[in-house]
Amino acid sequence: MPAGYFVTGTDTAVGKTLTSCALLYAFARAGKTVIGMKPIAAGCENGQWMDVERLVEASNVSAAREWINPYALVPPMAPHIAAEQTGLVIDITAIQQAFQVLQQMAEMVIVEGVGGFLVPLDDRYDSSDLARALKLPVILTVGLRLGCLNHALLTARAIHASGLTLAGWVANQIDPYMECQAENIRALQQRLDCPLLGVLPFNEQIEAKEYAELLDISQLIPLPNQT
Repeated sequence: MPAGYFVTGTDTAVGKTLTSCALLYAFARAGKTVIGMKPIAAGCENGQWMDVERLVEASNVSAAREWINPYALVPPMAPHIAAEQTGLVIDITAIQQAFQVLQQMAEMVIVEGVGGFLVPLDDRYDSSDLARALKLPVILTVGLRLGCLNHALLTARAIHASGLTLAGWVANQIDPYMECQAENIRALQQRLDCPLLGVLPFNEQIEAKEYAELLDISQLIPLPNQT
């Protein structure tokens, strides 16, 4: 099994952090030492980056924040715009170095992306370049709502075009009023060439530890190292 996975989503606010934390708890239950990484976080609430806080809580290995979250951007917007407004340049090499440190500390590193798979990081690079630099198989979080079929299939195509492995996907019920959820899930199962790891039901009181029981990580078969 790879030493980590890159978690992306069909859009922003579709549950990447929830999926990442549930995966951390699931791998921990399987006896792994685990740590979550959020290379780029945009949006600060009361002096905290909540995605990072949740990943830290779900990890069973501790590490310095500069390794877990190399770039903490205050404005809640696209990372390249937030970085520009903050006067920073996002350096993928620096993120690679932080990831390598975390790999030495835990058996499994779950890396949560920022925004969608192709969100820009600067004038040249986007999130797909980051995933490729880390050489990790990808787990796709699909936010179940109207339009998710197109978003999921386009994202899967982008992942494959990047030369990366789509290892699995998670369905997250972000819209409790969505019609024909089961039919949408079935359509994606027929079209995505990777296993559905689990369906996360809508719950305003989200508990990632409980959701870990809904993920079948045994479907994440051993994969060759990404190149």
